[in-house]
Amino acid sequence: MNEEMQMILDDAKEQMEKAIVHLENELAKIRAGRANPAMLENIMAEAYGSRTQLKSLANINSQDARTLIIQPWDKSTLEAIDKALQAANLGVTPQNDGNLIRLSFPPLTEERRKEMVKKVKVEAEAAKVSIRTIRRETNEALKGLQKDGVPEDEVKDGEEKAQKLTDEFIVKSDKHSESKEKEILTV
Repeated sequence: MNEEMQMILDDAKEQMEKAIVHLENELAKIRAGRANPAMLENIMAEAYGSRTQLKSLANINSQDARTLIIQPWDKSTLEAIDKALQAANLGVTPQNDGNLIRLSFPPLTEERRKEMVKKVKVEAEAAKVSIRTIRRETNEALKGLQKDGVPEDEVKDGEEKAQKLTDEFIVKSDKHSESKEKEILTV
C-alpha cells in the first residue's frame, strides 16, 4: 500500500475517532437518573461583559444522585449563573441561597426515560451518519488516487480497509448507545 493511501486511511480513522468522542460527549449530557456535572457543560452565562462557560465561572459537583451544587469562584457572578440556568430550561428551578446554587432533579418517570432513550438513538444515528460520510469521502479520495496511477486492486484494498474501519466504529457507536440506554432504563 502506498504512502498516500495510508495517509488517507489514517485520516479517516482519526475523523471516525472524533465522531465517537463527540458521541460520548453528547451522551454524557443526557441525564440517566442521576445528576451529572456534564449536563451543564454547554451552558453560557453573561459575566464580566461576555458570554462565559459555566464551568469557567464555578465549581460544579454532584452532592448526591439527584443534586448538583454550583459554587461560583466569584460571588458577583451568582446572579448571572442563576439566570443562565433558568434560561437553559433544564426542567428544574435553581435554588440560590446567596452563596451557591442547588439543582435538585426529580426522579425520572417512565415516559421521560423513553424520551431520553429516543434522544440517545438520535445521537447514535448522527454518529453513524458521520462515520459513513467519512467512509464515502475516503473512498472518493482513494478513487482519486486511481486516476493518479495507483493500480485498481490497491484502491480496492484501500476501500476494503475503509469499510472495515467503518464497521469497527459503527460497532463502537452501538455499544455506547446500548450502554447509555441500559443506564437510563435502570431504575
